[in-house]
Formats: sequence, C-alpha cells, structure tokens
Amino acid sequence: MSFVRSEGLFRLMLVNVCVFLVIGVSKAVLFLSGNDTSFVGEMINVLAVKSSFAGLLRQPWTLITYMFVHENFLHILFNMLILFWTGKIFCEFLGSRKVVSVYLLGGLAGAIVYILSYNLFPAFSEAVNFSKLIGASAGVIAVLVAIATLTPDYTMHLLFFGPVRLKYIALFLVLLYVISIPDGNAGGNISHLGGAAFGFLYTRGLKSGWDLGAWLEKFFDFFLNLFSRSSKLKAVHRSGKTSARQVDGVPRQEIIDAILDKISRSGYASLSKEEKEILFKASKHPAKD
Repeated sequence: MSFVRSEGLFRLMLVNVCVFLVIGVSKAVLFLSGNDTSFVGEMINVLAVKSSFAGLLRQPWTLITYMFVHENFLHILFNMLILFWTGKIFCEFLGSRKVVSVYLLGGLAGAIVYILSYNLFPAFSEAVNFSKLIGASAGVIAVLVAIATLTPDYTMHLLFFGPVRLKYIALFLVLLYVISIPDGNAGGNISHLGGAAFGFLYTRGLKSGWDLGAWLEKFFDFFLNLFSRSSKLKAVHRSGKTSARQVDGVPRQEIIDAILDKISRSGYASLSKEEKEILFKASKHPAKD
C-alpha cells in the first residue's frame, strides 16, 4: 500500500493515538504525584460532544473534537484496527483525501444524529442534560460502509471466520448497533448508525456524480494554500487510455491507478462500463502490501 495514497488515513490514526496518549499519560502523572486526576476528566469534558443543545452552543467545537477522544484502550484499539483495515481499501479505491473527509463528515453526522435522538426520543428525557459522547466509531463506520457500498463483494479474511465480503461485515455491524441500543451505550450505538448512514449516502452520491465531501476537500486545499510559499500544486495524472490488460486474471496495477485518478478528478459516475468492471475485478483481489 502506497504511503502517499494512504497518508490521510495514517494522519487520522496518529491524531487519535496522540490524544489518547496525552490523556493517559496526564492521568498517570497526576496519580503518581498525588494530585487529583479530575483535571483529566475536565479536559475530556471540554472535548466531548454533549447531547443537550445548550451544551452544544457553549462548546460547538466538540462536534469535531469528540471523534478523536478515547479513554479506554480497547475502545481505541478496536476503532483503529477497523479504520486501518477498511481505510486501506478505501484509500486504494478513492484516495487519501477522501478518507479524511468521509471520516470527519461521518463523525459529524453521528454527533448530529446522537444529539437529535436524545432531544426527540422520550427514552432519553432524563439523560439529555448530562450525556456526552466520545470516540472515533461514527467516523470509522462511515469509512467502512462507504467502501462496502462501493465494493460490496471485496473479500476480507477475518480471523476465525475466513473470507467474508465487505457488505456482510457492514450489514452485521449496522444490525448489531440497532439491536444494542436498549442494552447500554445507546448514544454510542445511535451515533454509529448516523455515521453508517452518511457512509452509504456518500458512496451513492459518488455513483450519481455528487461528491458530498468535495466542499471539505476544497476547504482543506484553501487552508493549506494559505501556508504554502509556492503556487498551488497541480496533480499529475497518468496519460494514455485505460487498458483492460490483466495479469493472471487481475487488472494491472497501473490500470487500476489510472481509474482511481479518474475518480479523484471526475467522480465514480464518470467511469465507463469497462472501467467499472475492471474496478469490480480488482475489488475481489486484495492488494498486497
């Protein structure tokens, strides 16, 4: 897997891990020095998104910061493993920039669905004023569902289960979140469903020629250009027509790269029938690192 093509994925993981380490190390230092560790809880509270509208108005930045905060090791481990496994596939087909926008917008969708649910459903009437949400799960699930919608028959090899198609993994997780709502962590499961819904709509939009994350990518470009001394960089694309030549029944890597470049420029809907077939064949043969 190319680092350049997956740079955005690694940066997302790095931010999550760094925030987790800052929280964990701060708590350990305060504990060992005999000081009150409640400061760490206050720090998390400043970063966590609140379910009440009043809390959101006081701390609007938490719509973004919450999706990079974890307290529990197993929580961040599970999230980062799923993000790494599915994010690699996502980057191979849609590129590094899009994985960042899907993660962020999926996390944002998860937070919005969480807040609306806690303010609309009677079951949460007593919890709405003190509930809060942290974790990358909504953004991670958005990435998983987005790539599962694009390449549903892509096969992953899971420990104890063997080869499983992405569409079944996504469907299983979504159903698990739905039935787990009454059994604890209702807010987390609801936010996961919001992220999953965005991932599905994102890919459906791409197939229709509408990139839901294009505005965010343009914002990042504008922001980065403010700090760039050189003129705006232009992407270099491979020349020549896409060929359907294959090696051992698998499309050649340069063919796949050319198609991915075309998706980055014009969206999935711009692909010809032949190019979509090539992409489909590639999805059934995982790339080797």
